[in-house]
Amino acid sequence: MSIPYEGYPSWNSWNVSLWINNEYNLYMTAYNLVQREGMIRAVEILTNWWEGKVTPDGARFNKRSISLALEGMDE
Repeated sequence: MSIPYEGYPSWNSWNVSLWINNEYNLYMTAYNLVQREGMIRAVEILTNWWEGKVTPDGARFNKRSISLALEGMDE
């Protein structure tokens, strides 16, 4: 069981969101995919591309952390 961290379900989810939303290239990639493909498809695509990779801090990209990081990009 994960421990909540900074309003996220875990440190991993928080850290992945931090990187996606604050690193320009990651953000623009995610944002443009959400706008073009919709949220569900964008999460699928990004999960295929990034799953198993890690942030510079060691947090693993996975479907849940990517999905949480993209919340609100479809508004």
